[in-house]
Amino acid sequence: MPSPIQIKNIDTRKDYTFGVISDTHGLLRPEVLAAFAGVDMILHAGDVGDPDVISDLEAIAPLIAVRGNMDYGSWAEKLPVVQSIKVGNGFILLIHDVGWIDRDIDLTYYQAVINGHTHRPLIEKQDQLLYFNPGSAGHRRHQYPISVGKLIVRNGRWIPKLMALSP
Repeated sequence: MPSPIQIKNIDTRKDYTFGVISDTHGLLRPEVLAAFAGVDMILHAGDVGDPDVISDLEAIAPLIAVRGNMDYGSWAEKLPVVQSIKVGNGFILLIHDVGWIDRDIDLTYYQAVINGHTHRPLIEKQDQLLYFNPGSAGHRRHQYPISVGKLIVRNGRWIPKLMALSP
């Protein structure tokens, strides 16, 4: 398991809300700012596209981001490819492409895998593991909606929500 980032001071008796975003490709829509108002932290699952997207998201809430296959340059090289985030007694794996999960990562430690890459929003449970792709918040690709998500941690439960930003 990659060394986890510890999310400190979480009162597990209260909701903790992550704004979940991916595939901005340099475009941060104004609707994202409204959708993420009041979140405790933002998780960006790669293909950020521009360092300004990072600073704009950090103005809303603390941010953890990973590098996607379309993130290039010195700013992008500073982003890890995979991040492990400890939340209370659980763990989130943040990665751009689930195909990048190698054999060294033991998924039995995790409650959730947050990824992007496909531009297709997805909430899926496999055994006890939640796979959550918020879709693309950047430019429209194919017929997929422009979307983000929220992951709410409530009393040990992991509640994912998808939010379409535009028709």
